[in-house]
Amino acid sequence: MPASEYEKMAAGEWYCCLDDELDRLRQQARRAVHAHNTLPPDERGAVAPALRALFAGAAPDIFIEAPFHCSYGINIVLGERVYFNAGCTILDSGRVTVGDRTMFGPGVQIYCAEHHKDPALRSQGIEIARPVSIGSDVWIGGAAAILGGVTIGDGAIVGAGAVVTRDVPAGTTVVGNPARPMNRL
Repeated sequence: MPASEYEKMAAGEWYCCLDDELDRLRQQARRAVHAHNTLPPDERGAVAPALRALFAGAAPDIFIEAPFHCSYGINIVLGERVYFNAGCTILDSGRVTVGDRTMFGPGVQIYCAEHHKDPALRSQGIEIARPVSIGSDVWIGGAAAILGGVTIGDGAIVGAGAVVTRDVPAGTTVVGNPARPMNRL
């Protein structure tokens, strides 16, 4: 029996995102995101309970400013004292793992889905999910974009507006589009 589209997505295989089960999972995420983004701050706290419950894993001391968006939530794992500033988006068709004490500036985007290059298959919703792994003590500057399949090592810095298309070694600062290591002064 063929695997479900969800099972294919989770396995990192090509799958069809135009699937009823995946649509139900995205709808569940929309409800949790809506609760987080619309609750008054004193009721929401650091993260709305519905959003926290959606995540695959979240330390008790994470903080997510509103607005926030994720496509599934069930593929997100957040370590201790992770902080997301306002306007961050995680399109988590693949696993997104964030280490302890990592901070995201406003408007950071993480994109795990890669749509098919063949226009006929792309129009049918065929895509593949690539994981993103971000280490501990990382700073991601505002409006940076991180593409699927990328690993960012511990202590790295991603400059504001950078587009990260390949791995960033631990302790490295990258800037630009595509992101490249900064020249030493």
